[in-house]
Amino acid sequence: MIIPCIDLMGGKVVQLVQGERKALEADSPDVMLRRFAAFPEIQVIDLDAARDEGTNDPIVRWLCQQARCRVGGGIRTVERALELCKAGAWKLIVGTAAFSTGGPNFAFLDSLVNAVGREKIVVALDSRNGRIVVRGWKHSTNLEAERVIRQLEPYCSGFLCTYVDKEGMLQGTNLEWFERLRQLTNHELTAAGGISSLEEIRQLLSLGIHVALGMAIYTGKLDLAQLADINRTLGTSQAQA
Repeated sequence: MIIPCIDLMGGKVVQLVQGERKALEADSPDVMLRRFAAFPEIQVIDLDAARDEGTNDPIVRWLCQQARCRVGGGIRTVERALELCKAGAWKLIVGTAAFSTGGPNFAFLDSLVNAVGREKIVVALDSRNGRIVVRGWKHSTNLEAERVIRQLEPYCSGFLCTYVDKEGMLQGTNLEWFERLRQLTNHELTAAGGISSLEEIRQLLSLGIHVALGMAIYTGKLDLAQLADINRTLGTSQAQA
């Protein structure tokens, strides 16, 4: 499945390069949602909440009422997770709070599973220079996605794996990294970060990995209608299998 992304900062839809420099501001959330109407799921990331710089809660709640949204950014308490579930979030993407200094934060993850259910949870394994990064990708841990992914399986239904080194750069991604992660788990995987060609998308889909797209569609490098056709073809083939 191909999943368009809506990243929010200061009430606007934006795209960042490597999580740091704002590269562009897109149309309003309602306009972008109409453009993404052909896609079964949308990924919504509250960048302000991820960076501890406020939230875009009214927009996030509205988006969750309009479409099936997987929501991330600043989900660091069970209370916050429950609020987003009540707002209509389809799935919750948890990054920073899933990790402690020495490894996964099992105490928090256990309480989260008890509160919302394992099927609701997607753990973010966002990585730069081979290490998992947290707090809006500002802080690097000593953890590697390949080493912790299996430990995290009991606490989630899937993983969002962002190759931050190439995020927003339109230079392609690291397919070998995603292939290694695919070999380590049978959980749902979603790839993000630098994906900018149909060839990359088809390779990832052939591995059974979902593809989350941002910059490549906001800049027009990839055509939304063509991507929607790929999604429909994929859905038809899976239904026939």
